[in-house]
Amino acid sequence: MALRISLKPRERVILGAAVIRNGSGRTNLTVENQVPVLRESDILPPNAVGTPCERIYMAIQLLYVDPDTEASTLESYRSLVADVRRAAPSTEPLIEVVDALVRDRQYYQALKAARALLAHERRLLARVH
Repeated sequence: MALRISLKPRERVILGAAVIRNGSGRTNLTVENQVPVLRESDILPPNAVGTPCERIYMAIQLLYVDPDTEASTLESYRSLVADVRRAAPSTEPLIEVVDALVRDRQYYQALKAARALLAHERRLLARVH
């Protein structure tokens, strides 16, 4: 089944291993094969990663778009998850959902679920500050 993507002017998207930036007008694309696709709104740039849960999100993002590094990225992901579980037990229900999807190699769905983890972390950090 084909995936239709409508890009706003200057919006970026990751298609497979390529980062594509749209020009000045709207563009419609049709992806006709199975390939990782991330819209700009779902991409966490490496220079924006600063918190433990953002590092988890980044690891999942790499699992999704860079299958060549899956073994080492999974190792990092597991270590990050263990650290967050110890430091913030209230994240456990959210991590369970994300982790089940990662174990099933459903990385895009894991990214979507990890957004709730990021929101929870923001709430926790807001209480500290």
